[in-house]
Amino acid sequence: MPSTIPLGLMWFRRDLRADDNAALCHALQRCQKVVCVFVFDQEILDPLPRADRRVEFIRESLVDLDGQLRKLQPKVKQAMLVVRHAWARDEIPRLAKEFGAGAVFTNHDYEPTALVRDALVRDALHKDGIALHTFKDHVIFEREEVLTQGNKPYGVFTPYKNAWLKKLTDDSLRPYPCEAHAQSLQAAPAEYAQSVPSLADIGFEKTNLSTLSIPTGSSGARALFEDFFDRMDSYHETRDYPGVKGPSYLSVHLRFGTVSIRKLCATAYQRVLAGSEGAKIWLSELIWRDFYVQILANFPQVARGSFKSDYDAIQWERGPKAEALFKAWCEGRTGYPIVDAAMLQLNQTGYMHNRLRMVVASFLTKDLGLHWRWGERYFAEKLNDFDLSANNGGWQWASSSGCDAQPYFRIFNPSSQSERFDAQGKFIRRYLPQLAKLPNSALHAPWDAKPLELQAAGVELGKDYPHRVVKHDEARALTLQRYAVVKKVSQ
Repeated sequence: MPSTIPLGLMWFRRDLRADDNAALCHALQRCQKVVCVFVFDQEILDPLPRADRRVEFIRESLVDLDGQLRKLQPKVKQAMLVVRHAWARDEIPRLAKEFGAGAVFTNHDYEPTALVRDALVRDALHKDGIALHTFKDHVIFEREEVLTQGNKPYGVFTPYKNAWLKKLTDDSLRPYPCEAHAQSLQAAPAEYAQSVPSLADIGFEKTNLSTLSIPTGSSGARALFEDFFDRMDSYHETRDYPGVKGPSYLSVHLRFGTVSIRKLCATAYQRVLAGSEGAKIWLSELIWRDFYVQILANFPQVARGSFKSDYDAIQWERGPKAEALFKAWCEGRTGYPIVDAAMLQLNQTGYMHNRLRMVVASFLTKDLGLHWRWGERYFAEKLNDFDLSANNGGWQWASSSGCDAQPYFRIFNPSSQSERFDAQGKFIRRYLPQLAKLPNSALHAPWDAKPLELQAAGVELGKDYPHRVVKHDEARALTLQRYAVVKKVSQ
């Protein structure tokens, strides 16, 4: 395709990589010159706490991205990436006009606020005669690409997965050859040719990101994927155990696009064809990601309420007692070791193992009787890999109010989950060292521990570790009553 646009603007967002990037590749092919831009969007950043690991992850990944762009144009010594701190809805049209761009290229974002922003940017650009071109990059299949035989979006995962796999072709996974067209890349204009701003420059503080050794940028994603590749075949055996190195730990990289979903799916699919059970299960997890994105796109009301609207009739706990229970859950003081250890992991690292996300979500909604939206908001604030579609889908699944959710009467017993998935207490002891000396038989339910066991371990309940805030059996009975209003819907 001949280059027809004298100058184009590539707007990076949640696709912070220079390889296999749909919008970047299209820009390089269609423009004689391409200038790359990222905006620290104040509309998103201003409400955040001043120390936020995600902002630091983005900042470090931008440094990595600028390095990637320079490698594509090794003769250029100055910055390749224009980085601004402003409202993106205003800054992108302003920069496009100032640079004399004929078009802006970017990848799709499916979240409601992003759709509003993009519509405003499109309108502003149109007034100046500048086109906005957007492309699918974040998922394999989007919106209405995978439909039922009745041409409707799927609301149940398994048939969606089967249709997804049936639709998959080599073209679906083919990478975009950005390097082949890199000659169109231009250095940042002289007045913008500055290094990526520091956290302080944009009003943020450093976090414990580096102390946690969370790798950033495409280079970090590559290292994680190479490490996981050797473990992929056993993923089905290790993925549910938080004390074991089972996951890929790539979720934050998928969130910010420092790794290509096409690359991950292509690798997993090849391993599936070779007979790998672990790769089959991991690919299924990647398909869940597509599933939740298309749920948000096709059923945008889930961002405001339950997918199953009847579940909005549930009477959740409210008032001071509910708020005290929520605070205990947030701070890891429920008296249930597996729940508390998981919440402390989240608070200290911004990460939580997927099995534990289900456990703590079930505990909040079905043991404490608190609205799933409370937990959804807390995770949105704390998770490094926070993604609206997956977070919303996961919380609605746990509360039985979402698409393809667990039945309302399926209520995780936190102690049983603990005994099954952290039998030796390796994970619990890491985050609750005060319980480290308890024997495994007492670790998962310390309220049932013998007095001599507690004494020998140096644990006094109510002092060294809290009494449990609720009794599971009693809470389960209350939950069944609470869900009675939607019982007919679930059957």
